[in-house]
Amino acid sequence: MATKMEMRERRMLNVVGGLIVGLVSLLCLLPFVLVVSGSFSSQAAIVKYGYSLLPREFSLEAYKLVFTVPERIGIAYRNTIFYTVAGTALGLFLTAMTGYVLNRKDFAWRNAFAFFFYFTTLFSGGLVPSYLLMMALHMKNNPLVIVLPGLLSVFNILIMRNFMNSIPDAISESAKVDGANDIVIFVKLILPLLKPALATVGLFLALSYWNSWYNCMLYISDYRLYTLQYYLYNTLNKAEEIRRLIALGVDTGNETPPSETMKLALTCVATGPIILLYPFVQKYFVKGITIGAVKG
Repeated sequence: MATKMEMRERRMLNVVGGLIVGLVSLLCLLPFVLVVSGSFSSQAAIVKYGYSLLPREFSLEAYKLVFTVPERIGIAYRNTIFYTVAGTALGLFLTAMTGYVLNRKDFAWRNAFAFFFYFTTLFSGGLVPSYLLMMALHMKNNPLVIVLPGLLSVFNILIMRNFMNSIPDAISESAKVDGANDIVIFVKLILPLLKPALATVGLFLALSYWNSWYNCMLYISDYRLYTLQYYLYNTLNKAEEIRRLIALGVDTGNETPPSETMKLALTCVATGPIILLYPFVQKYFVKGITIGAVKG
């Protein structure tokens, strides 16, 4: 039984630990609060006073410019949601299947395949072969060019494989004795036990697809297929171009765009939905990334 001194020390440790974690959490939250506050401030207030916790000279001008063409940003949002949902779902299934096969001790070539996967993290073909391959597959202005390249990641496969090491082999062996085949074992027995790992890898995949813009820049020229990030990237570039023209004395017929507040508004528009998703997978994410890191 713990003595009074031990209970007091434990209580003090909990208080100090809580204060430290709370302080670190506030420090992590502070930049985002500044971004949100700045996005609702006027450009003149940002230039004159800098950033503040509460908006100075409240203004929606930055958001009006971001949503100048609402149907286009709506299309970009729709596309990004589709790419994220489709890519995450298919990527999770393929990653889980790959991790399951590599973890099977009765698969004679599992170490050789694991080496091939790992080898790709050290060397890659580069941009030119990748671009030539996509052109040969007629992926120009094709939604698949956004979804397919990000389906499998060696890092995600290793997390999934290491997590599967914690699943007892007796589960699969007993199912085989009852006559279940590999597909039934994987779908009905293994997948339900992979919730923490699936949440972890799913979050990584969702973030990757949500922030995707590079492949869109290389292979997509039709605005109807733009991702949200690439659309916002183009919007910001156009605003910067107008500012440069005005600085050179060219009459553009428009007022100077609020570039600083516009950057903050773009950040809020792009990160808001994915931040709202995180609390729903947090408990699985923490457990999955911890187990995936220490097993092996």
